[in-house]
Amino acid sequence: MQAVDSDAYLQALLSAPRPGADKFLAFYDHRVGRIGTDPRLLLLPLDDHICHRGDGLFESICYRERKIFVLDEHLARMRDGARALGITPPCSWEELRERILDVARASGRDHGDLRVFLSRGPGGFGISPAECPQAGLYIVALAAKLPNEDVYRKGLTAFSSAIPPKQEYLARIKSTNYLPNVFMAVEARQKGMDVAVTFDENGFMGEAAIANLGIVDAQGRLRSPEIRRILPGTTLLAALELAGERMPVLQGPIHKEDIATAREMLLFTSATLCVAVTRFDDKPVGQGEYRGKPGPTALWLKDALLARMLAQGTPY
Repeated sequence: MQAVDSDAYLQALLSAPRPGADKFLAFYDHRVGRIGTDPRLLLLPLDDHICHRGDGLFESICYRERKIFVLDEHLARMRDGARALGITPPCSWEELRERILDVARASGRDHGDLRVFLSRGPGGFGISPAECPQAGLYIVALAAKLPNEDVYRKGLTAFSSAIPPKQEYLARIKSTNYLPNVFMAVEARQKGMDVAVTFDENGFMGEAAIANLGIVDAQGRLRSPEIRRILPGTTLLAALELAGERMPVLQGPIHKEDIATAREMLLFTSATLCVAVTRFDDKPVGQGEYRGKPGPTALWLKDALLARMLAQGTPY
């Protein structure tokens, strides 16, 4: 095969297969300084260290009714991660926030998902950050379906994962190095279940592949794991604040055995907010009339979180 000129290569590139293209609504690359809407042009430099080293950060952000959910909380978490990794954005944080709003507007949709990537940047295939003169910034708006009400009525199935929790110094950074999370997703698919849950060497609960977890214990307290070996999820933190207005809230170790006596087990994500886990390790979760069924806290928090996100969301 012979090398071709740039025009011929570009035409071949634009004709290449593009799985998922129907989901890509709008995107921004700081190097280009423009927002694009042709999915064929959604490209990443192969020598960007986010690609071949996982050296970068990302945030998954939902928007509904033209309101972006907890935007500033997502950006605060990204700032913390950037500080930990020593990555300086290629623009101010204020400008980065404005570009997110611009991409959301360019999507042309009232609801969808946003992905914000802050990378070490392109510059070589080594491991040293010194190769990269400037960080990369990529923002993508994705088409997304609203959550199906059936999932709230039925709940989710979960199991104990064979994958250990992340080390403490990595757990609180939302980096693109997600291989353990991928293993958990593979586990769940192989077992025909919805959610894999990590437990540490002492049997204490961690998190799911892309979600936080909690329980309503036998005393009626909403409990979540310590923000130590888990990612501080924006939805989890909002749920703890909301729940604190009507029930005791506690962050601390949750042993696997506590699930057997819990009234409810809850899963928190940006997309679905709060969903009940109704079976864990092939056993029904809950007590009494709610055993194996979504409980009142899960159903209340789902609606309360949505109302809060819409009321406090950032319009675009």
